[in-house]
Amino acid sequence: MLYYALKYLHVIGASVLLGTGAGIAFFMLLAHWTGSKPLIAGVARIVVIADFLFTATAVVAQPVTGLALVWVMGYGLGEHWIVLSILLYIVTGAFWLPVVWIQMQMRDMAQAALRDGTDLPARYQRLFRVWFVFGFPAFFAVLGILWLMIARPAELW
Repeated sequence: MLYYALKYLHVIGASVLLGTGAGIAFFMLLAHWTGSKPLIAGVARIVVIADFLFTATAVVAQPVTGLALVWVMGYGLGEHWIVLSILLYIVTGAFWLPVVWIQMQMRDMAQAALRDGTDLPARYQRLFRVWFVFGFPAFFAVLGILWLMIARPAELW
């Protein structure tokens, strides 16, 4: 029963990471494309909340449930698919952490521009481009981890 409970929580966490990440990217991108300061400010505010509420929770839960599953199933941490999963998880985090900070900066700049009746600053546009580019490696790393979770290939290299 412990195995199924851990696996269930692990799959839920993986789904939250993928779903929240894709949803956040979709809504931020569409809001940005409108150029509407009120929409950008509102969406960015909600995106930051969602990242802290959902993504951060899953980010903590995944290694806990993953390591517990490794222990319950008797796998070794040196198995190729586990090592690669951990490396991809680190890659995901290395891109996600700056993205969270960027989202907070973009939110603050959009709210200030809305409040002050000014245009979004050039810094907003630069940060948006970095945010956009950083999303791809994080997203594809999560997809890779999901494949490794499902396939658990015995040999990778």
